[in-house]
Formats: sequence, structure tokens, C-alpha cells
Amino acid sequence: MSEALSSAAQAVPKSWPFEEAQKVAQRLARSGKSAALFETGYGPSGLPHIGTFGEVARTSWVRHAFTTLTGLPSRLLAFSDDMDGLRKVPDNVPNRDMLAEHLGKPLTRIPDPFGTHASFGAHNNARLQGFLDSFGFDYEFASATDYYASGRFDAALLRVLAVHDQVLAVILPSLGAERQANYSPFLPIHPKTGIVMQVKVEQCDPAAGTIVWRDPDTGEAFETLVTGGRTKLQWKADWAMRWHALGVDYEMSGKDLIDSVRLSGKICRVLGSEPPAGFTYELFLDEQAQKISKSRGNGLSVEDWLRYAPPESLAQFMFNQPQRAKRLHFDVIPKAVDEYLANALKAHGQDAAERPVNPAWHIHAGEVPQEAHSPLSFAMLQNLASVANAETPDILWGFIRRYNPAATPEGMPFLAGLVEYALAYYREIVRPKKQFREPAPFERAALADLAESLRALPLDADGETIQTVIYEVGKRHPFPELRAWFGCLYQVLLGQQEGPRFGQFVVLYGIAETIRLIEDALAGASS
Repeated sequence: MSEALSSAAQAVPKSWPFEEAQKVAQRLARSGKSAALFETGYGPSGLPHIGTFGEVARTSWVRHAFTTLTGLPSRLLAFSDDMDGLRKVPDNVPNRDMLAEHLGKPLTRIPDPFGTHASFGAHNNARLQGFLDSFGFDYEFASATDYYASGRFDAALLRVLAVHDQVLAVILPSLGAERQANYSPFLPIHPKTGIVMQVKVEQCDPAAGTIVWRDPDTGEAFETLVTGGRTKLQWKADWAMRWHALGVDYEMSGKDLIDSVRLSGKICRVLGSEPPAGFTYELFLDEQAQKISKSRGNGLSVEDWLRYAPPESLAQFMFNQPQRAKRLHFDVIPKAVDEYLANALKAHGQDAAERPVNPAWHIHAGEVPQEAHSPLSFAMLQNLASVANAETPDILWGFIRRYNPAATPEGMPFLAGLVEYALAYYREIVRPKKQFREPAPFERAALADLAESLRALPLDADGETIQTVIYEVGKRHPFPELRAWFGCLYQVLLGQQEGPRFGQFVVLYGIAETIRLIEDALAGASS
């Protein structure tokens, strides 16, 4: 193992997954372990969401970088905290009245409102695994219920009991006075009602492995073994116990959990273990730069994204600057698609030393597929769909074959997928927002000049020739800057604020068709 870790100390590629992987390699060097355990955790009271994808994808990239760096084996454990008590009935499930009768019980002891699994927890766990499997993630699934009930956590739980007062000393300063009065890291499962109880522990007996607590409604006292699934831990203590019991080497988390990571790390040390290496990623913002909230519904779901773009583009978005807050809304999708396309194309021309800094290399675990390319950008496909008011793929393929006569959906399956995505994006996102404006008098003159200048070109003029003509026309008219000229083209001709490289657009759309587009705009046909 020392030889593998020694090689890891050599030059490390300049990308964040390798920087994180190096932290894991250094941790293993200190511990003497010969394999790494990566973990991601979930509260399965709701459905998987875009943050779930981001955390597993990012952890998987660090894991692959670790393997590349050290040659050592690793595992990714997807841990479901399915012993959590159900705090409220979700809005998006059937049989809500039935669920209301089981509030407070562990999710795995509540009937499945969908009627498909043994419990509500089992149903949501199946949804989580199906979600992860749909993206091809390599992971092992773990259920808190199984680990608690089977005794896998018994030794660690007894350790928590032995250092109960030290754990309290870590947690209590972070709580308010009322919460401090009855806090314990242990949550007993009520032997009569099955509810996860948040009650004051009156007595701890490490030798017997028990706690004594009292039902606040009846006053009845109970002595409960902390092992065998009869109790669970409050989540900060639970997180620390899990790191300790399983020997977790790496786990990332969102910025909102910084304080929780710090407290759980302290508890982990109290238990006698070094906390895992970690990474704090920023949270997503909506279009107005407000924090995304599931309850407010101001976010973008995985299903939303995949309706309009391939999964590789979502991975590209997640890869970029994970420690920087990013706006997550529909307008970022085209840019993410085109960034992915550019990186995939670049990867095929890079040597072995260059590829590990390329996001596409990480997204595809070192094997970027040859078919992951497109001769046209996603933005260009959208703009063609927009100006042609395209409803079917055949319309777009007509333009594509003008650019590449040999192009077919069968021969270019990735491009064929992008065509379908572009049409959906145009119909549902772009078209409802299209808003043409009338050109100002000097802009009308410039547009008429452009039509005449295009008419003087051969029909097979290339994109650079046309782009030069567009520049020259803009310079001949009193635009404050060329950006304003291109803004005029996009707003007057396409009904949008931004657009493609216009010379290349004219090549694809056709010179004659572009002249007609200009003439229609000047005649008021697009108003």
C-alpha cells in the first residue's frame, strides 16, 4: 500500500476531484487502511431530488480520482436513515389519512401508502435505488433499520453510552435552554406505540447497556437496551457513530450542514475515531438568486432537466465550481449542454496527461465515448427550431443536412437526441417567452443594409465570410457598440435577448431564408 500512496504524492492533476482524492489518500496513509470507504447519506421521507444526484455524482468523481491516483480499491455506501420518525405527512402521496395515524414511527414501520412495498421506508428506498441505478452509479445500498436491528451498530452504540456525558458536552452548547433540558443522543423506540421518542434520559447504565426514560404522557418508566434496534441516535450523534462504526473515509455535504459536520466530527473523536475527510459544496439558487426550497417549489427537478437535455449536461453543471453558489433554472441548461459537448470533443484530442483535468473525463470515469459529440451546438439547434417554428425533428434535420449532407439520425444518435431535446426546450421554454420588438429607424436601415449585403454573397458563402459582412454592416450604422447590433438581430429577428454566432446561423438557416426573415421583420410580419 505504501508504494501506491507514495505514487499519489507525485504530481496531481489540477482538478477538484483529484484534490479531494489526495485528502483521502493522505487519510489512508495515516490509518494504515488499504481500501477507502466513501459515503453519501439520505433522509428517505421524500423523493430523490437534484441535490441527491449532485452529491452522488460528485462523490463518485472523487472516488474515481482516488482509484486513478492510488490504485487502491474503494466502496461507495449510499446510506438511508430510514429509522427516522415520520414528522409530517407528505403532500404528494396517497392514503394521507392512514399515514397520519403513524406519525412519529420509523419510516420502515409504517405501511406503504402506495401499496407496493412492505413499508413506506422500503418504498422510498426502492425509489432512491432506482434513481441512482438510472444514472449507472456504482454503489452499495445500506439501510439504517437493517444496520441497527442486525447488531452491526451495537458496539458503537455501547461506546456512545459509555461516553454519554462527553457527547452531551459537545452538543448541549449548540442547543437552546429548553432543548438542553431533555436532550439525549439516544432516541428510544417506544415498546408499546412504536414511536421514536425524544425524551430526557433519566439514567444510563453502560454495564447493562440500557437507558431509563419516562413516557411524558403516561409517566410510565421504561428501561431500554440501546442495542438491537431498540433505540436510534439523534442525527448529529448518529452521523458520528456511523463514521466511527463503519470507518468512513470521505463524505461531502452542503454548506447548510457546516455546523453539523463540525459537531459530528467532535463526537467522532470522542468515540475514538478520526472524522472522514470532507468537502463542503454550495447550495443552489433560483433565477432570482434565492435559496432553493423544496417546500416553496422554486427549484428545478432532475425530471425537469432531463426533459430538455441529456444527463451528461446535468453532470457538467454539477462538476463546475461546486464550492460556488449557482443559479439553477431553465436558462442554464443550454450552456451546460454546450460546455459538455466542447469538453467531450476536446477529450478525444487530449493525451493521457491532459484528460484528467477535463470534466468529460470525470463524467465518464475516464472513458469518454466517441459518439458523444455533435457538429452543431445545442444553442444553434434551439435557435433553428425557434426561427423555423419547428414542431418535428424532420424540419431541423433539413437544416442539419445543409450543413452536413451525410448527417442522419441513425448515424449520429447523440445529435438525434439533442434534436429532440432542442424541440422540447423550444416548445415549452423558449416559445412562451418569445417577444419581438420593432426596430428603431437607424436599426431598420442597418437591417435593410444587411439584407442587401447578404444578397451580394454567393449562396455557399462560409460562416466566417458572412460574420465579417455582419460586422461591417454594424460598423456602418450608429450603434454604440457591436454588441448592440447583435442585440438588435436577436430581438428583432429571433424574439429573444441572446442568440447564436450569427454568421454560422445564416449558413445553417440559409442566406435566402435569412434575407426573407429580415424582410418579414421590416414589413412587420413578426410583430
